Amino acid sequence: MPGSPSALLYVFLALPILYLIGFVGFPIAYNLMMSVQEVNLGNITEFIRPFVGLDNYRTVLADESFQKVLVNTLLFVGCNVVAQVGIGLGVALFFAQDFPGAGFMRGLLLCSWMLPALVVGALWKWIFATEYGVANYVLSALHLVGSPIHWLSDPTVALTSVTLANIWFGMPFSMILIAAALTAIPKEHYEAASLDGAGSAARFWYITLPALKPALLAVACLVTIYTMRAFDLIFAMTQGGPLDASNVLPLLSYQFSFKQFDFGVGSAMGSFAFLIVFGVALLYVRTLKQETAS
Repeated sequence: MPGSPSALLYVFLALPILYLIGFVGFPIAYNLMMSVQEVNLGNITEFIRPFVGLDNYRTVLADESFQKVLVNTLLFVGCNVVAQVGIGLGVALFFAQDFPGAGFMRGLLLCSWMLPALVVGALWKWIFATEYGVANYVLSALHLVGSPIHWLSDPTVALTSVTLANIWFGMPFSMILIAAALTAIPKEHYEAASLDGAGSAARFWYITLPALKPALLAVACLVTIYTMRAFDLIFAMTQGGPLDASNVLPLLSYQFSFKQFDFGVGSAMGSFAFLIVFGVALLYVRTLKQETAS
């Protein structure tokens, strides 16, 4: 009957479903449709365009820049996942200790994560500047380098530079999630282990790490998803250069679409990135289900 709780429930369910269809489902479907069409500036406003099948995907796979950027993306994501989760775990364990100012310092660390990625990219671009950057100044002052390092213009160093910047940017997110998981571990386990003579290393290995395993896997999945979306930070620092040394899939898709105006090939590249993120998202959902069931 109208106005009944069951009818109201359907209304509340319909709103998020319509949102997902309109703002998530349609863009994904439209991108997939463009990836099998020939789309350029002449027909971008049209809905019906020449169908080319898998030609755009073949062009992507045969493109040397795509092969290089795919390797860059895997390295960039892999290093970020390992570093952000590992450093985040260490920092979370550090702030779990009872000492004055722990809460304030943890909140201060989160401020970096709240900054816009473009601002963080501009900040690290200044830090890594060859002539007046802080990084080269500190290294020179410590007599660790004899000449300035070209952090952003040297193809052998550029990917490392943007990776370090993104690790600094994303690590507080991992830290706060791991810190929340730490609070769920019963203190009685640590007290019992201490009475049995277990040291801090043994308590970490046999109590903390097994209890955090589902959370660490979930955090790793989230970091993978967020890192696969990295665009603005790299764009602000290097724009993918030099010579695609720091380029990643989202940025390469943008370059093909809005610099070369080959929207079909750009959409195909975006589809590859989407498949990777979708696979990781499925793993994340599965991890959440296992964690809820346990």
